Amino acid sequence: MAASRRRHATPGRIGRVGRQAVPRPRVIMALLLLLGLVCMMLLDGYLRAEVGNDQRVRSDASADTVPGDVLEGGPILSFPGGTARTRSVPDRTIVLTFDDGPDPEWSGKVMDVLDENDVPGTFFLVGSMISRYPDVVRRMVEEGNEVGVHTFTHVDLSYQSEARVKREIAQTQLALAGAAGITTTLFRAPYSSKTEAIDDYSWPVYKRLGAMGYTSVFIDTDSEDWQQPGVSKIVEWATPKDDEGASVLFHDAGGDRSETLAALPKYIAKMKAKGYTFTTVSGAQQQDAAADGDEGAEAAGAAHPGPAQGDPEQASHRPADTAGLWEGRALLAAVAVAEWTVPGLAVVLAVVGVAVLGRFGMMLLLARRHHRQRNRRGFSWGPEVTGPVSVVVPAYNEKECIAGTLNSLAASTHPIEIVVVDDGSTDGTAEIAESLGLPDVRVIRQENAGKSAALNNGVRQARHDIVVMMDGDTVFEPDAVHQLVQPFADPGIGAVAGNAKVGNRSTMIGAWQHIEYVMGFNLDRRMYDLLRCMPTIPGAIGAFRRRAVLEAGGMSEDTLAEDTDITIALHRAGWRVVYAEHARAWTEAPASLGQLWRQRYRWSYGTMQALWKHRRSVTDRGPSGRFGRVGMPLVVLFQIVTPVFAPLIDVFTVYAMVFVDFRASLLAWLAVLAVQLFCAAYAFRLDREKYRYLLMLPLQQLAYRQLMYLVLIHSCVTAATGGRLRWQKLKRTGEVGAPHVGAS
Repeated sequence: MAASRRRHATPGRIGRVGRQAVPRPRVIMALLLLLGLVCMMLLDGYLRAEVGNDQRVRSDASADTVPGDVLEGGPILSFPGGTARTRSVPDRTIVLTFDDGPDPEWSGKVMDVLDENDVPGTFFLVGSMISRYPDVVRRMVEEGNEVGVHTFTHVDLSYQSEARVKREIAQTQLALAGAAGITTTLFRAPYSSKTEAIDDYSWPVYKRLGAMGYTSVFIDTDSEDWQQPGVSKIVEWATPKDDEGASVLFHDAGGDRSETLAALPKYIAKMKAKGYTFTTVSGAQQQDAAADGDEGAEAAGAAHPGPAQGDPEQASHRPADTAGLWEGRALLAAVAVAEWTVPGLAVVLAVVGVAVLGRFGMMLLLARRHHRQRNRRGFSWGPEVTGPVSVVVPAYNEKECIAGTLNSLAASTHPIEIVVVDDGSTDGTAEIAESLGLPDVRVIRQENAGKSAALNNGVRQARHDIVVMMDGDTVFEPDAVHQLVQPFADPGIGAVAGNAKVGNRSTMIGAWQHIEYVMGFNLDRRMYDLLRCMPTIPGAIGAFRRRAVLEAGGMSEDTLAEDTDITIALHRAGWRVVYAEHARAWTEAPASLGQLWRQRYRWSYGTMQALWKHRRSVTDRGPSGRFGRVGMPLVVLFQIVTPVFAPLIDVFTVYAMVFVDFRASLLAWLAVLAVQLFCAAYAFRLDREKYRYLLMLPLQQLAYRQLMYLVLIHSCVTAATGGRLRWQKLKRTGEVGAPHVGAS
């Protein structure tokens, strides 16, 4: 992890820092990552034919515009020279056609039967399935079978726009080019049957496709194997009458095809015994054309430019051009990524979801135990701590807040000395502090060196054994210091975390942070306290044994999260760190999205730095290794890993609502939200907060969580690339300028 020296911004570089607070390339990378995942999920859903899959079929539509010779003609419809023409399958000839493939299980078995009986098949393929199973298609072509387009998403084209029709065909051709290096001139519409079923809605589609050079293929005989009527029925229904030729429909996908597989060899044997031969659609076209004395006039796909490929019975196959070939391969590559990415993420999110729910359960149980333990009658850390303590206030350009901060300390019920360390302020902060005339206040001036240096200076100048640290924009309640220092009656305690409250909660951003703070301090910190692995003493309100801080080397400048760094260092030194829930301080949370981004970016990146710095804590033994064994995994999992994946839960919810089951997915999301709402309500109850702010929780989950995700991704990219980050001074308004006593 890249260490960064943390300094306050000087006036000469405030503008530059503001502009660089959110480095554009890394933000763009974070957004592109999220966009890429969303695109992968959309592609996966589209491939599964769940989006835009309109399966409506009109049963009573008129056919007034359809020529009579088409309605009464054969099953092979083409438009040579722009004129509709049908051809029939010659007598005692069977064209075996298969719909809805390729299928990774059944298509191969069907081809095995065809190969064993030396019979060709014509497979009408769904483009989305081609994209997912290109190897099956490649085998179809290599073994001499013919393939045709069955749209990309198995949609009824008679309901679609002209642009959608072209897109369905073009996407299927691209998939076919990528899989087998060919295109085809054959087409079969989903839900089609015999030519007599063409109506006024579908006829324009066939004419349009005919003008594009496609031959539309219908059926004479339907095995109706999709009904799974039994092997004998399938064989019977697929058999044409009176020695007629027929285009026969079977399926090699779309469900359990075991009956089809069992019926197919029996059917082939039966038809061969009756003297029938088997061919492809192109073969039947050529035979019918020859019988009409029209040899070569209408070979399959004659209206489609380009030479035929291979066997004349597969004359509909055309070599894909170079552009189509590479575009098809790119499509298959994207599909392969989506096929692995989406299920993989689903598994990860399932694990994360279980972990998050488990964490909620653990937090509730431990928070309840912590509250009962610390608030039971007679609980005491030991003899009451009444001796004076030192309060260190690092300040840089805090003219809006410093008076309120110091006045709140002056109202303290506990004896204190106040050490204000002015870190090179240029706005008169030190002068304001001195002009207040408050007792026991010392103002120490130093050149601008950063917050860590200011805190270390204050600790060295402190006169008492217990040092309280706070931010220059924070307001303490009168009994906050007294409540905060009571745990030091236990000689094994080295630091105490107080309860920071958001003072400016009237805005939406403030309300979101208020919810976050209440849950964090009343659930997370209680849990960490009982597990004895508190990761952070908040900068807004925390207390330390002066000796423990000095022995640890003071507040380190190695990271941007000096509070997390010193807390982990104290754990590793064998000190215990606890939480004092009744020691309340009111802080001014960032009031704009830009300020919030900068603050959380610094926090998350600093936390990563601190964890990396203390990575060897996982091998520490004894009590000093407890943080490494328990705290480190919890922080990594729930402050880094989980937040990264948390927004994807919302994305997957939308994915499932669109592509899978809207009602079930929505109910699942609402159930998770209900769990979060219950936990938040319990945290508010423990802190005696008003519940009205919880009305913002759903919106917080939809908007605020996404922002925190981007911030965390930004931090991860910075860490991974070894970037360095300056400390950024947040703009303060002084809104939280007077002591709050249980205000909400």
